[in-house]
Amino acid sequence: MRYSFTEPIWEHHGDGSWHFITLPHDVTDEIDELTEGRQRGFGSVRVQVTVGGTTWATSIFPDSKAGSFVLPVKKAVRTTEGLTDGDPVEVDLELLDPV
Repeated sequence: MRYSFTEPIWEHHGDGSWHFITLPHDVTDEIDELTEGRQRGFGSVRVQVTVGGTTWATSIFPDSKAGSFVLPVKKAVRTTEGLTDGDPVEVDLELLDPV
C-alpha cells in the first residue's frame, strides 16, 4: 500500500534532536488495520519513504499522545531537503511488509 500526504515536521524536545512527521489519522487507521498482528517491536511498521528527491527505508511508530503513527526524519534527509521545524512536508510512504 502507498500513501501520499502533506504534514508539518516537528522537533521532539528531549534527549537528542529528533524530528518527526505525524501521519494523518485516516492513514494511521488504515495502516493499523492492514498490519494488525504483524507489527514489530514497539508497534513499529517498516516503510519506504520519499520526501522530495530523497528515498529511504525506516519504520513508523505509534505515538499514544498523538493517537497516530509518527515518522522519524533523519538529519541527512532534513539537510538534503532543506527542512526545518514546522515546514509542511510532502510525503510518499509505502508499506514494506506484505499486507
